[in-house]
Amino acid sequence: MFHESTFAKQIAMIEAGMIEPKVLTGNLKSLRTYADVRDAVRAYYMLVTVNPAAGEYYNIGGTYTCEVGDTLNTLLSYSTRKDEIEIVTDPERLRPIDADLQVPDCTKFKEHTGWEPEIRFETTMHDLLDYWRDRVKRGEVFLRR
Repeated sequence: MFHESTFAKQIAMIEAGMIEPKVLTGNLKSLRTYADVRDAVRAYYMLVTVNPAAGEYYNIGGTYTCEVGDTLNTLLSYSTRKDEIEIVTDPERLRPIDADLQVPDCTKFKEHTGWEPEIRFETTMHDLLDYWRDRVKRGEVFLRR
């Protein structure tokens, strides 16, 4: 499960009055490096259009790294109810083993194609929250997770 999406979904549900103002979390100290899916799709397109090389392998990823808790705080900063929302650690969301730091080395791909991530982390998080707000507004039914 992608923590940033579940955080955004919970915040959107809280803003709509669907759930109590508590965001359930797991480990907020893990570090993650983020890439916007739109940047990744552009990278995949470049992979097959800019000097394609059969059999080569590349890492594609972002350049912005922060703690999972910083991601939650960013999303909360965009909320219309940020001052009311409590952060609650849910033991069921804690993993027995949690990868603490995930940072891709995209040097080979960047050198091959000239690709660089363009979409800022803050834009990604704002767009993600708006995505979930729209789904909630349309009355879609989904799990809190």
